[in-house]
Amino acid sequence: MTTSFIQVFFFLLAGIALIIFLTVKYRVHPFFALLLACFLVGFGVQLSFANILTAVKDGFGHIMQSLGLIIVLGTTLGVLLEHSGSTKVMANFILKKTSEQKAPLAMGITGFIIGLPVFCDSGYIVLSGLNQSLSKRTGLSVVIMSVSLATGLLSVHCLVPPHPGATAAAVTLGVDLGKLLLTGMAVAIPGMIAGYLWAQYAGKNVPIVEAATEHIDDTKHSPSVIMAFLPVLVPVFLIAVHSMFTLEKNNTNLFEKIMAVLGEPVVALSIGVLLVFANMHSLKKNIISKLLQEGAEKAGGILVIIGAGGAFGAVLAATKIGDHFGQSLNLSGMGIFFPFLLTFILKTAQGSSTVAIITAASIIQPLVPALGLDTENGRLLCVLSMGAGSMMVSHANDAYFWVISKFSGIEMRPMLKVYSTATICMGLVTLLVVYLLSLFLL
Repeated sequence: MTTSFIQVFFFLLAGIALIIFLTVKYRVHPFFALLLACFLVGFGVQLSFANILTAVKDGFGHIMQSLGLIIVLGTTLGVLLEHSGSTKVMANFILKKTSEQKAPLAMGITGFIIGLPVFCDSGYIVLSGLNQSLSKRTGLSVVIMSVSLATGLLSVHCLVPPHPGATAAAVTLGVDLGKLLLTGMAVAIPGMIAGYLWAQYAGKNVPIVEAATEHIDDTKHSPSVIMAFLPVLVPVFLIAVHSMFTLEKNNTNLFEKIMAVLGEPVVALSIGVLLVFANMHSLKKNIISKLLQEGAEKAGGILVIIGAGGAFGAVLAATKIGDHFGQSLNLSGMGIFFPFLLTFILKTAQGSSTVAIITAASIIQPLVPALGLDTENGRLLCVLSMGAGSMMVSHANDAYFWVISKFSGIEMRPMLKVYSTATICMGLVTLLVVYLLSLFLL
């Protein structure tokens, strides 16, 4: 029996509503919510149980094959950077290069750089003591300082691999990770600046919150500045160079062949992990073993969500949703705006940027031709548009919102007034940048 556009659209909305309802109302893990949505949509459009199960297994397996090692290595790199003292060394170096009155901007830049390999919530926790101490020393509002740091971390979290949302969306839409890394970093800069400027504007009218006195941990075991930066910069450099070489055909010289190997994301991240070990020579073997276990366990929780997102996307593809939308609606005029709006709605409704962009990518993938984005550049812009949408709006249903609040001592009202509105500014500015790029790339 054939299915109509209305039937497919209704059960698509029902699947999204189920994900939001289960994760927000009952705090069900997104993996199970996405899995249940697969069967709701599949049965709703009259797919057989066997076809649904095949789509779920194929979608889950494809994502694991493409992303498994990247997510594990990226997560482990972030954990090791935190515990080796590298993040604080990098932060202190950046702060020493700026004046005290430019401290909020310095914290935004610090968040941007450290956020490349480290998840935003972990990065904020690691740097919160430094942030509060600097606020105390300079007399600047901890609200301005905290929001500048938080938005710097968030800007790359939503747009740049190896962060799970952007990475999963790239694989789902067939976007080269190296190109997304370079373009995502460039697009994230205006978003970071927008967050900093809004923090300066909105935070100046908020009563100064007294920052807790906290000692900055500069131990004798901290790595040098060069050794602290190398595990971050070397993988970025290798992946970027590899991506540039892929733009050329018939690369035959020895250097290009070597870079083709070293620039693979799995190899580049592995090199980053090995470089961190040089900063951990003073730690006991059992501690290093525990940190590696922590990285693997943290990655596992992310991978099951990403895999379920891939399964959901495979079920949606099996419903021929792209054909239905293409025949029934004119989406070509919406271009990059439809992915942005969808991700923004999902982010605002359920809180997680990662879940929002993974879910949105699953829905958008079969719609790419109808949106007029079925080119290499179009798919890249589509991922960046979803990244912009996943920035906003961060509020009380977002775990990162509460990490910032609790570790900076900011009450909910100023958090909503300054941080939540800052994420709106970030998302809109980033979308504007993506739109301007589309004028040249499409």
